[in-house]
Amino acid sequence: MLLQLFNGLSLSSILLLIALGLAITFGLMNVINMAHGEFIMIGAYMAYMIQQLFQKLLPQSVFGLYFVLALIVAFAVAFAVGWLLETTLIRYLYGRPLDSLLATWGVSLVLQRLARSIFGAPNVAVTAPSWLDGGLALSADLILPYKRLFIIALVIVCITSIYLYLYHTRGGRSMQAVMQNRGMVACLGISTRKVDAIGFAFGSGMAGIAGCALTLLGPIGPTIGTYYIVDAFMVVVLGGIGKIVGTVAGALGIGIFNTAFEYATSASLGKVIVFTLIIAFLQWKPSGLVTIKSRALD
Repeated sequence: MLLQLFNGLSLSSILLLIALGLAITFGLMNVINMAHGEFIMIGAYMAYMIQQLFQKLLPQSVFGLYFVLALIVAFAVAFAVGWLLETTLIRYLYGRPLDSLLATWGVSLVLQRLARSIFGAPNVAVTAPSWLDGGLALSADLILPYKRLFIIALVIVCITSIYLYLYHTRGGRSMQAVMQNRGMVACLGISTRKVDAIGFAFGSGMAGIAGCALTLLGPIGPTIGTYYIVDAFMVVVLGGIGKIVGTVAGALGIGIFNTAFEYATSASLGKVIVFTLIIAFLQWKPSGLVTIKSRALD
């Protein structure tokens, strides 16, 4: 039971990590970003590139430090690409959900093709640092892998960072204000375009961190993001649009229930049951687990 509970928590942490960026770009900014998976891909390939540089240019004794640097580089590169995408395309599509869906889907295809041209179509492997090998043995039958524990810790750090940014910085409060009443914020002298660009880029950077962390779980390729984009949207929609705490609750619910049903039935049937329960729940409560209380919405 403890092992299954840990597996559920581990799956929840992975789902939450890939959905945090989307919780900002889709949940807070109402942009249907179908290229979110490709920002995950960018983060994964940054880890691969940093690994190659460490192997070729630095001694083996410092190889274990590459992953820490890879996390920083993945966030920075995904942030920069997200900023570029927002300033050249997304800023003209606010309030046009269908157009943003089609445009970002096209961007995702372009990024996938670009990744194939640079890195090739076959998947590539990223070697985890030695300090993440093995696991924490609580008993003979209960061993918690260090890689999974590291991802859980990384999720906690990311959630804390997002909370501090949204509620304890001028930029985060400005972003929330712009999403609630763009016209009023503009009248107060705040540059809404700059806030939009930073918000979208920050969400993209979070996706980059998620991609870097996913390299610990298996090989990566140009289509790695497409495997997770549906799960990311599912977590955000189930949790409730516009609330980070809802995203956390949605990821925990999906991860734990999915693990339980897979243990009781099979992997494919367990996913079907989870999808069915989510559809039924959204029929009863379309706004998700956590809703924004506002007279404007009423």
